[in-house]
Amino acid sequence: MRTLLHICCGPCATYVVKHLREAKHVLTGYFFNPNIHPREEYERRLQGVETFCHSARLALCLDRTGDQESWHDAVLSEPIKRCYLCYGLRLEKVAELAARAGFDSFSTTLLISPFQQHEDIRRAGEEAALRFGVAFHYADWRAHFKLTYQLARESALYRQKYCGCFLSERERIATKGNAPLVQGSSK
Repeated sequence: MRTLLHICCGPCATYVVKHLREAKHVLTGYFFNPNIHPREEYERRLQGVETFCHSARLALCLDRTGDQESWHDAVLSEPIKRCYLCYGLRLEKVAELAARAGFDSFSTTLLISPFQQHEDIRRAGEEAALRFGVAFHYADWRAHFKLTYQLARESALYRQKYCGCFLSERERIATKGNAPLVQGSSK
């Protein structure tokens, strides 16, 4: 099965790529994350994804725009639903590319994080799948999240402290590294 894998960051990709390959998926990575702010953070994460994909011999498609404007337009109009809207924006783009390029399915490394809202990811993925006619591969990999720490260290990958958007960074600072808030939680 040919699968286009949305990659949010290098560390989250470590286990997911290994698992999907063991399940016989033929993978291509895709980096599209206009939520990441500031630009320096975006570049650090992009570099981590490129480093990981090179070492894992994983083909990578990049959307280098880091289009903050599209993210603002899609997400900030309804701050209460911002995470769902953010997932939807990104997964629609992945599904569109997957359909256009003839992939059998698409998925996302966001599914390994216990700090992400899985039901919202699932719903956004399924809606994008219906819209573009390509299957969304949902899996709950959260039980393996701590393993990503070890795998990231072994590969010297940058590990971030928040999901990427400036709102989650504000929440992280406000809670001074304590447990993330429910709405808009960070990685």
